[in-house]
Amino acid sequence: MECQDPVRKALLDDLDGGFAELFNVYRGLVFSTALRLTGKWADAEDLTAEAFLRAYRALADYDRDRIAVLQPRAWIVTIVMNVWRNCARHKSRKPPPQLFDEPVETLDPGEGVEEAAMRRETGDELADLLVQLPDDQRAAVVLRHVVDLPVSEIASVMNLPQGTVKSHISRGLKRLRTLGGAR
Repeated sequence: MECQDPVRKALLDDLDGGFAELFNVYRGLVFSTALRLTGKWADAEDLTAEAFLRAYRALADYDRDRIAVLQPRAWIVTIVMNVWRNCARHKSRKPPPQLFDEPVETLDPGEGVEEAAMRRETGDELADLLVQLPDDQRAAVVLRHVVDLPVSEIASVMNLPQGTVKSHISRGLKRLRTLGGAR
């Protein structure tokens, strides 16, 4: 059986080299997902790091047969979702620390001031709206419209029937439109 997925093939050939390939291919997707789920840059960085750490640990325990059937994109997004849920559960049990300063955002030196300001404003507005959604709706909307997963993969990631996922997406988008119109 010929392996069609380059990430899966790289993992089968050499776990460490394959993991580097997995990271290079999916780091943007993972960070973008984490940012839209958490709404904060620093939290997204932490979530991304934790998700890749857990992914590496899991891969080290997988045999070749399990890696051979792995769907890397859905698998890594599932890990992000699980870490996010666990973090949210943990944060609800203890009060948040008081912050004195917000971290400074690093800028792309090739990006113009206007482009950076527009990107930041749009990203902040979207993040503010997304965090107002219930968790299931937020996750479904992010996975469908940010990560661009098909409904079948979202259902697998969220461990829900496809109809429920479609409902979460629809209700989430409707609520985003309502919230966005109220601004």
